[in-house]
Amino acid sequence: MRIGSAGAYWLGAAYATALYGFIFLPVAVLVLFSFQGGRFPVPPFNGPSLKWYQAVLADGRLVEALANSLAVATLSSAVACLLGFLAAYGLARYRLPVSGLQRALLMAPLAVSYLIIGMGLLIMFNMLGISRSLLTVGIGHTVINMPLCFAIIYSQMGAHQVNIERAARDLGASNWQVMRLVTAPMLAPAVIASYFLSVTFSWDEFIIAFLLSRFEVTLPVEIWSLLRSGLTPKTNAVGSIVFLISILAAVMLEAVVFRRAKRG
Repeated sequence: MRIGSAGAYWLGAAYATALYGFIFLPVAVLVLFSFQGGRFPVPPFNGPSLKWYQAVLADGRLVEALANSLAVATLSSAVACLLGFLAAYGLARYRLPVSGLQRALLMAPLAVSYLIIGMGLLIMFNMLGISRSLLTVGIGHTVINMPLCFAIIYSQMGAHQVNIERAARDLGASNWQVMRLVTAPMLAPAVIASYFLSVTFSWDEFIIAFLLSRFEVTLPVEIWSLLRSGLTPKTNAVGSIVFLISILAAVMLEAVVFRRAKRG
């Protein structure tokens, strides 16, 4: 049975509505009941009220965990981008032994469970006598995000860039000048995209942060501690803040990277 153009349109619209509803309806409910005036995030809705957001901002542990998450996400993502860029540049521009195997090893963490990576890092840190802290969490997030940065940046290193770099060397530029003044600006959209994606993944990552932290914890770990005592509008408010920051990162990614690519 053939479906006419009008039928196909409405079928596609229904599918899109169901798909986006499945994705965003739970988030909408979470945000809605973060403004609940009562003590429980269940119908009927009593509000709107900002008292649970005020409670979050007045909670020293939550504010500290929020700051910890921002610090770990921004710094570990910067390190992951730097390492990913250097690895991509080296494998794309130089003839290295077993380069295919090196690429496979760099990409391997993308196919490994975070639980396995976290347990492996925990065992390694224990063997080295390194205490669990925000530093170990940052190292863990660098390990899981560096392959992503490498993959994104390496995919953008085309042959046309090699010709431009060769022309810069012919004009007297050193290798450092070529990388700083030619290669890095050409790859800026890929680097920025990988950075914001890494920030997003690190921001709400739980398993590695839980295994590698002790007293100083990130926000997802603190949220897990709150959930152990039951669901309240306060946890909804914290979740809404996490969602808002993730959306802001996505908007910045769109504004900085994709619009720049369209202008180019």
